[in-house]
Amino acid sequence: MTPGAGQPGSIGLSDDMRDHIISAPEAILEDAEVMRALIAANDRAMGANIVDLRGVAMRRLEGRLDRLEDTHRNVIAAAYENLAGTNIVHRAVLQLLEPLTFNDFLAALTANVARTLRVDSLRLVLESPEGDAAPALAEVIRIVPPGFVEDYLTLGRGGAVRPVVLRQVLAETGRIHGDMAPDIRSEAVMRLDLGPRRLPGMLVLGAEDPHQFRPVHGTDLLTFFAASFERVMRRWLS
Repeated sequence: MTPGAGQPGSIGLSDDMRDHIISAPEAILEDAEVMRALIAANDRAMGANIVDLRGVAMRRLEGRLDRLEDTHRNVIAAAYENLAGTNIVHRAVLQLLEPLTFNDFLAALTANVARTLRVDSLRLVLESPEGDAAPALAEVIRIVPPGFVEDYLTLGRGGAVRPVVLRQVLAETGRIHGDMAPDIRSEAVMRLDLGPRRLPGMLVLGAEDPHQFRPVHGTDLLTFFAASFERVMRRWLS
């Protein structure tokens, strides 16, 4: 008879199970649920008055391992997300370089580039001494008076002007996003330096998703995109 098989409340091991455990003990050690059950059984066997320091240490190590695995997964997910974002921005930059005429360039902004960046609205804002009296060049372009870019970036509060601002839309944006304004919930605003003796410009990306552009997000990729856009615009303006 297998030892313990005839005792009340005990469960004996068959010869096959015993031989399997002896031949492959790592199968037990690598199974977290089995190990937890064995540790719990050992604690019960020792009684409530005995503290198993080794068991306590193992539980702490197990908790740390779980946290490390979660961190590892988060780091990998962030790396993949960053790689995907880099590929998207690089593809959009290439699309900026493809058009051979300025009209084709403007058309590409509202079609290919906006679609690649996965935004619902894309607007190029240019300051002009004529302000609102300046003729409209295209739907994608907004002509505004001098000082408008800085006011829009800072929401009229003044202070230092950051090159890229990510935010949920709080202010009235009808002047920028036009008919899309009621649906825009977040935006990325990029200041454009169009060269010496030229007024600044601004590129505004709008999204219906309120979480697509948030202040906590990184701006490195958008900074690169804005720098690329500046150079393309300088070429057209020259």
